[in-house]
Amino acid sequence: MAVGIGRRQFMSVIGGAAVTWPLVTRAQQPAMPVVGFISGSTAAERVAVLTAFRQGLKEIGYVEGQNVTIEYRYAEGQYDRMPTLLADLIQRRVTVIFAGDAPSALAAQAATTTIPIIFNSGVDALQIGLVASLSRPTANLTGVNLAAGPLSSKQFTLLHELVPNAKTVALLVNPKNANAERDIAAVQEAASVLGLRALVLRASTKADIEMAFATLTQEKAGALLVNADVFFTSQRDQLVAMVAHQAVPAIYAWREFCEIGGLMSYGTSLTEGYRQCGLYVGRVLNGTKPSDLPVIQPTKIELVINLKTAKALGLTVPMIMQMTADEVIE
Repeated sequence: MAVGIGRRQFMSVIGGAAVTWPLVTRAQQPAMPVVGFISGSTAAERVAVLTAFRQGLKEIGYVEGQNVTIEYRYAEGQYDRMPTLLADLIQRRVTVIFAGDAPSALAAQAATTTIPIIFNSGVDALQIGLVASLSRPTANLTGVNLAAGPLSSKQFTLLHELVPNAKTVALLVNPKNANAERDIAAVQEAASVLGLRALVLRASTKADIEMAFATLTQEKAGALLVNADVFFTSQRDQLVAMVAHQAVPAIYAWREFCEIGGLMSYGTSLTEGYRQCGLYVGRVLNGTKPSDLPVIQPTKIELVINLKTAKALGLTVPMIMQMTADEVIE
């Protein structure tokens, strides 16, 4: 004997199905991959390069919020926070880790041997042991090696060309940077050749920077070279402001300093490095092993000059230097 159901009961059954079906559909959809992003700098300081990183991801088919999720962690210049930040990312089961600088890359290397790591290192990746080979990385790391040899001696020479009357040139280094001693030696050698004095200033905290500038003033340094370091990059607003207050000509490693009023920069491109890392992260998400991706070496060194700052300092930038610059900010 057939059992009938009334209209109200029928609608109730259909309504229940309508609630259930989307839940089943969502459960069947694969979860979006998660990229763990870690940097020794600050969130505000990384805005421009993040755009380049997302562009690289987009070029290979990944758009944040659509088919990939990015978890961001910033050490804000406090490198001892790295292990805790990485432990949190690993606990969240990230698919790949992007380390935006040498300190975070070394910390990521120590934290996991299984999760793929793409790094953007301003310190030579071979020298600090991130990889054993640039062409054939054998572990779970690869990325972009921004260290195009010791640039500090060339930066020193450029600064001397612009400020030939400066007999004492200061070099600001972070003693925690693996390149510090090598760069100090290179600058001291360049100074010796030119018959100049190289004043070495060391800083790894904000308080150290204040003390370094006090020494710079006391020693009457006529120019300043700020060495490439993620801590200095994270403090670039403070550094450029202090340099302007002291009215001392300075050269930096990254163009980002010139964009906020720094006099001159000479180095590789942070934004291009981040874009290439975005591409590599996308390739790993597509299934490529880090060991199959050779470490990318920089092919271009940028010279950027801020003429407005030069004018404020009473400096005349030689025309030949302006002509050879990659960008002149007026």
